[in-house]
Amino acid sequence: MQIQVIIRILGILLMIFSLAMLPPIAVALQFGDGGGLAFFSAFVVSLILGLILFIPRRKIRGELRTRDGFLVVILFWSVLSFMGAVPLYLGEIPGFGLSDAVFESFSGLTTTGATVISGLDGLSHSILFYRQQLQWMGGMGIIVLAVAVLPMLGIGGMQLYRAETPGPVKDAKLTPRIAGTAKALWYIYFGLTVVCALSYWAAGMSLFDAVSHSFSTIAIGGFSTHDKSIGWFNSTDIELICSFFMLIAGINFSLHFVAVRRLSLASYFNDTEFKVYLSIILAVILISTAVLISHDYYGFSDAVIKSIFHTISIGTTTGFSTEDFTIWPIFLPVLLIFVSFIGGCAGSTGGGMKVIRVLLLFKQGTREIKRLIHPNAIFKIRISGTAVPEKIVESVWGFFATYIALFFIFMLILMADGHDQITAYSAVAACMNNLGPGLGDVAANYSELSSLSKWVLSLAMLFGRLEIFTLLVLFSPDFWRS
Repeated sequence: MQIQVIIRILGILLMIFSLAMLPPIAVALQFGDGGGLAFFSAFVVSLILGLILFIPRRKIRGELRTRDGFLVVILFWSVLSFMGAVPLYLGEIPGFGLSDAVFESFSGLTTTGATVISGLDGLSHSILFYRQQLQWMGGMGIIVLAVAVLPMLGIGGMQLYRAETPGPVKDAKLTPRIAGTAKALWYIYFGLTVVCALSYWAAGMSLFDAVSHSFSTIAIGGFSTHDKSIGWFNSTDIELICSFFMLIAGINFSLHFVAVRRLSLASYFNDTEFKVYLSIILAVILISTAVLISHDYYGFSDAVIKSIFHTISIGTTTGFSTEDFTIWPIFLPVLLIFVSFIGGCAGSTGGGMKVIRVLLLFKQGTREIKRLIHPNAIFKIRISGTAVPEKIVESVWGFFATYIALFFIFMLILMADGHDQITAYSAVAACMNNLGPGLGDVAANYSELSSLSKWVLSLAMLFGRLEIFTLLVLFSPDFWRS
């Protein structure tokens, strides 16, 4: 294992991450909120630590192997999440302890959107902006951006890309070189962010709120600058704009790239995962609308708009809200939480298990039924007309089984820590799916949880963001053998 190369890369990434402290400093100076000192301190600490790791190893070169890539990704997300907690811990947030700062930082970088802060409207602009920025940086993954930079420093990036990119199929590249792939993804990501911000601004948001919410919308994060989230603006236009961009961000970004390059929408409608993704969202919208209308909860137009917004928000694991959906009639709150288990498409900024995995599980189930009827027949699982290799089907089943096992372990720990079943179930679901809002005691925020529960849920967020196996591989003895 290339330990010295890995340490060198981590030093580079820490130095890059230190630059993330500069925009909040500029915001603090612009609004005169006095929060710049905490971010300057974090900038210095991150930069110096990065230099300490990098300078002694600056001349070391080496090609990363697959397991090296896994270790870099894990170190990156864990170390950067802890480093991201520094300005939050040093900032003047009432009653904010170390576990709170780490939880909030993990939630930001993993684009979970769960928060332990109440009273967002009273916080400084610099802290509010920083939280949104954390989500934007984590949305596509700073690792993907680094992949475009590291080859220029003498380090190959393909192993990092395979370890970081969400979804079960990770070998497809949009361009011949991985650096070009990373750049292409970021061009799309940045472009969508700009268009989203301008749309919010045109719809009536202040420039600060428009930029901040565009960060968390395209990242499918869910952090807001207001306690009432998108509901604070009380605007149907903003709700619909938000719904549109959340839906777009939940789609595989490679489809966006192909659509832009070919100036055609055909790539979307030729993709099976995209069609299933839209079908699930539409089905839940129709069910939610019917239930809300039948129980006289809203009028027709409001029921349609609220159903569209919250179904897309929860279904893509964004976590924005305009209403308290947890008190909606009968099974709707639980249905929405269930939809978050599916999440967005592979290659999107969404969380959850991903639509492609759920689709493969469904197809495998139907294949087993066919085998019972025709035991000697050979059935191939096909996606978009292409046969899926059996090893991918097997890996999806392994992922699903491991996901469920970890889910129950985390839930039992929270219940042992004194939380009721609904709170424990929804908190773990919201964090592993990188969703944010839950039910019960975590419907509004996570401030009432104990420090133990916050640390456990921070780990659950990391498992969700790295899609289970990337983190579990560290516990295999074979991983550490040379």
